Amino acid sequence: MVQIHELIFRDAHQSLLATRMRTEDMLPIAGKMDEIGFFSMEVWGGATFDVPIRYLNEDPWERLRKLKEAMPNTPLQMLERAMNIVAYWNFPDDIVRKFIQLAKKNGIDYFRIFDALNDLRNMKVPIEAVKEVGGHAQGCLSYTISPVHTTEYYIEEFKKLEAMGCDSLCIKDMAGMISPKRAYDIIQGCKDAGIKIPIDLHSHYTSGMTGMAYMRAAEAGVDILDTAMSPISGGTAAPPTESVVAALKGTEWDTGYDMNALMEIRKYFLKVWDRYRHLHRFNALKMDPSVTVHQIPGGMLSNLIFQLEEQGAGDKYQQVLEETARVRAELGYPPLVTPTSQVVGVQAVMNVLHGRYKVVPKETKDYCKGLYGKPPAEIKPEIMEKVLGPNWRDEVIDCRPADLMEPMWDKRKKELEEIDPSLIKKEEDIMTYALYPQVGLKFLKGEAVAEFTSDQLPLPYDHPLMRAAVKSLFPEHRQVWIEIEPPEKRKVGGPAPIPTEFSVEVDGEPFEVKVIPTGGFVVAGGGGGGEPEVPKDVEGGIKSTMQGTVLKIKVKEGDKVKEGDVLLTVEAMKMEQEIPAEKAGEVKKIFVKEGDMVSPGDLLLQVL
Repeated sequence: MVQIHELIFRDAHQSLLATRMRTEDMLPIAGKMDEIGFFSMEVWGGATFDVPIRYLNEDPWERLRKLKEAMPNTPLQMLERAMNIVAYWNFPDDIVRKFIQLAKKNGIDYFRIFDALNDLRNMKVPIEAVKEVGGHAQGCLSYTISPVHTTEYYIEEFKKLEAMGCDSLCIKDMAGMISPKRAYDIIQGCKDAGIKIPIDLHSHYTSGMTGMAYMRAAEAGVDILDTAMSPISGGTAAPPTESVVAALKGTEWDTGYDMNALMEIRKYFLKVWDRYRHLHRFNALKMDPSVTVHQIPGGMLSNLIFQLEEQGAGDKYQQVLEETARVRAELGYPPLVTPTSQVVGVQAVMNVLHGRYKVVPKETKDYCKGLYGKPPAEIKPEIMEKVLGPNWRDEVIDCRPADLMEPMWDKRKKELEEIDPSLIKKEEDIMTYALYPQVGLKFLKGEAVAEFTSDQLPLPYDHPLMRAAVKSLFPEHRQVWIEIEPPEKRKVGGPAPIPTEFSVEVDGEPFEVKVIPTGGFVVAGGGGGGEPEVPKDVEGGIKSTMQGTVLKIKVKEGDKVKEGDVLLTVEAMKMEQEIPAEKAGEVKKIFVKEGDMVSPGDLLLQVL
């Protein structure tokens, strides 16, 4: 018998609906799903913590409690990013332990724990914490293909995870590129090596061969397969639950699930899919066998395309694909999963635009220092020197990154109490703030605004959130949504106005952008309002090399600086770029403020 781990309430809509399924659209069907007998149901983790507080004005803790109440008979599971928890950066041990305690208290039974680099040191504390609270710890390895990620590598690492106390194991194929042979070899190898705990295979349908991989996994003795109800499956999401159940029916791997009950559930999710039509993207539903060649997950590909277009270099896409493979090898073959996929992808873009390792984001430096964990393979000294400089050996750590972090829980609690003690209705509110200080605080203050509610769905054709969906269908009509002043309101004989409002899509997210003409000058702050005009060039001027946001200004006017001193940081492509002084001198003028948007060539500071 093979059991099913159902993904419809987390990974499925994260893959195909931008993680936007609202709780009120989950609860009506939850009771029927609880009757199926799934091994577990994934309902939390990944982006389902960030998105509710950022875009849905929903409390993720409340969602979890309601789902647990509606599904008391089925173990609920979350995807836990080891020391990153549900974010993209490391947290200290006290936050990780407290989070797992609160997650268990609110309804999580099973914790799927993974680390982007498969660094088992980063997984130790989460596994221990889960066991301490009586939860089920599923040790997970990110699947990738490289000279070091052999079948034997996975078998040996899984043996270590079993010895660390895991209750089950999981192969996490986030790019959907595992072949039938590799699936069989890894699972059969684990069984032959004497691993006793259940083994789960998680994959996506990206390559188109996942169904065959699942069948070979069953033949090798896999215990659990990850699937999603068919209306929100396929493409960059998982294989369909009903299809896998039907394929195994009558075999020794028969799940024993009631197909009629699954079909009733399917009818419900067909309606959900139609209601969320503003988030449909046909490219996400297409299969992409090229992933087996370049190994870049679909989400990372779309992100690379946007990043290049943002920097005015859309014609360099093929070069970036080739450079991505090269950078990944140079950085020790990290699996391309968040956050290492961003480190590799952005460094590849920087290399193509500015020359190899001429521009190095802070995150690449941190990765090479070991602050994400230990790379799967050694990074060559010449690359380390390019990234960190000639004294790179002095900057590299060999300990677990979190060992360098101070406890955080009491500090965050005190901060929130000082801001407004009435914001703390429960302990979980402190954790929300600790994980996402800016976004979490806005949510706790009641300032978050829901993009839409369930009773507004499906959104009408002319709704702003429909723009990206319509453009995906009619890409040739690039200006279909630009609102131009109607002819009857124009001055007689006057020209049609120049459009200044646009909709820009980033990873499926529609953003409204207003362009303010500045008559040949860049306006500091981008808003006019009497602010001084900034010239295009001055002696000793330091300019931005990319499109981004001024994150932190580290000097003030009048400061003396040395060559190489960091003057400010620009956040571009979700990563930080440090802008150094090109020569020693004095900061005469600062032309930007923190939070300003800047473009390539914009003047930032003057140093003379």
